Amino acid sequence: MQITKAVVPVAGLGTRLLPTTKAVPKEMLPVGRHPIIQHVVEELIHAGITDILFVSSRSKAAIENHFDDYSELMIHLEQGHHEMGHVSRFDYRQRGVEFFFTRQQVPLGQTKPLGTGDAIAAAESFIGDESFVVAFGDSIVYSQKQPALLTRMVDSHQKNRSTCTIAAYEVAQELVHHYGIVVPHADTSNTTDFRLADILEKPAPEQTPSRMAISARYIFSAAIFDHIRNVPPAPNGEIYLTDAIAAQIKDDLMVRAVSLQEGEQRYDIGNHRAYFKTFIDYAVTDPECGQEMLAYLKQVLERSL
Repeated sequence: MQITKAVVPVAGLGTRLLPTTKAVPKEMLPVGRHPIIQHVVEELIHAGITDILFVSSRSKAAIENHFDDYSELMIHLEQGHHEMGHVSRFDYRQRGVEFFFTRQQVPLGQTKPLGTGDAIAAAESFIGDESFVVAFGDSIVYSQKQPALLTRMVDSHQKNRSTCTIAAYEVAQELVHHYGIVVPHADTSNTTDFRLADILEKPAPEQTPSRMAISARYIFSAAIFDHIRNVPPAPNGEIYLTDAIAAQIKDDLMVRAVSLQEGEQRYDIGNHRAYFKTFIDYAVTDPECGQEMLAYLKQVLERSL
C-alpha cells in the first residue's frame, strides 16, 4: 500500500531560540525564501505524501495560516494584482495535498506537552491502520541525491515489510551524547540500509561503538501506537518516541535505518548558531540572489580580517 500520510509534530516551545521565537513559531522562521516548515512540507510531497497532519499547540496558529490556500494573499495573487504570480504554485489544494491540524494537549498539572511519543499518539485516529511518515517540523533534510532520502526510506520500508524505518547520519564520536543513536544489527554489512539491534537516547561515547544519529525522519506502521501506550514516562514525565522504538526492537520486529548519503545534509534548527548557518547555506544557493550573497560574504570576511 502506498504511503500517503505524514505527521509533523510542531508543538515545541522553541525556548532555545528565544527571543526570536517569543511571538513567531520557530518552524516559521525563514530559511532562504521559505519558512522552515515549508521546506519540510515540500520534502514530504516529493516523497508522495498527500495528507499532512500538524500536531500543534495554541501558539502555532501561524503555521495553519501559512498553508491556507484561500488566504487574502492567495486571492490577491489569483486576481493578478501582484507580479509574483509564481507564488501561486504553493496552492497545495490544486496539487492534491491536504493539511490537517490537531493540538497536543498539556495535561493538568503540567506546563508543557509530554514529549515526542505523546505527539505521535495524538495522530492515531488520523492514521488508522496505515503506515505513515513522521517529520519533525524544525529539521530540514537537504538532498541533491535522487532518489532523495525520504523516497529511499519509503522504498525500504515497503520492500522489507518493516515496522519502523529511521533516517540516520554519522556524527563525531564525541558528539553521540547529544543525539538518539541507532545501533546496527551484528550481521550488518550494508551501511546505507540496515536492520537495528538497539536504539539509545543520548548515550555516553563509551556505551556504544555506533556513531549513527537519528535524523528527524521516521516511517511507522500503526503498531507504534500500542508501543507508545505501553511506554512508561521518563522521570521528567515525557513519553519518548525512542523508548517505543526500542520496545519494537526488543519484540523482534523489523526496525531498520536508512542513512543520508553524499549530497544530503540534515539541518537541525534548534539554536541560533544552527539557524544562522542554515540560512546562510540556503541564501548562497538561491537561484536569483546566491552569487550576490556569496560576494557579500566575501566582503564581510575581508573587513573582519
